[in-house]
Amino acid sequence: MSLKKSILRKVYLEKRNSLSPQDYQRRNEQLAQRCLDFLAQHPYSVVHSFLPITQKKEPDTWPIIQGLQSRGITVVVSKSDLKSNLLYHYPLSSETLLQPNRWGIPEPVAGEEEFPVGQIEAVLVPLLAFDQNGHRVGYGKGYYDRFLIQCQPDALKIGLSLEPPVSAIEDVDEALDVRLHHCITPDKVWSFQG
Repeated sequence: MSLKKSILRKVYLEKRNSLSPQDYQRRNEQLAQRCLDFLAQHPYSVVHSFLPITQKKEPDTWPIIQGLQSRGITVVVSKSDLKSNLLYHYPLSSETLLQPNRWGIPEPVAGEEEFPVGQIEAVLVPLLAFDQNGHRVGYGKGYYDRFLIQCQPDALKIGLSLEPPVSAIEDVDEALDVRLHHCITPDKVWSFQG
């Protein structure tokens, strides 16, 4: 069964909101462990991660970030430019000051030197839903699609989802929607190579 993005956004936001605190925590613990295990198989030195909007019950990336940093991996995070609808990227450290933007996304406070997109080797991509072909549904602003197009062609694009995939997203725009290489859920790593 295929569904349109607008319907998937509504359905999957409701699914997230209906998760009990215990189920949300359990799924996040499984997701973080599966993600760290997966990334340990690849020799990355720079990984970009989104920072979670906890009030929207997004996947909690903090345990993943801490696990990567403990391995000596540079973690890069974004700051949204609301005028240009672009993301700017900065290294994350224990000294980085974060402040929520108007959507509740924690972002670095300006002042650090911007991190070059071309040096990012893997990107943990936020999403609301994804399908068995590696397409994703985000919040609809296109920030991540514009960012992913700027990345090196061999930079790994990894979605993180608390839910399994739908069979297909009906209204994918092949010219604008950037396909994932993998999507990690609490139960499985989905791969979309080839």
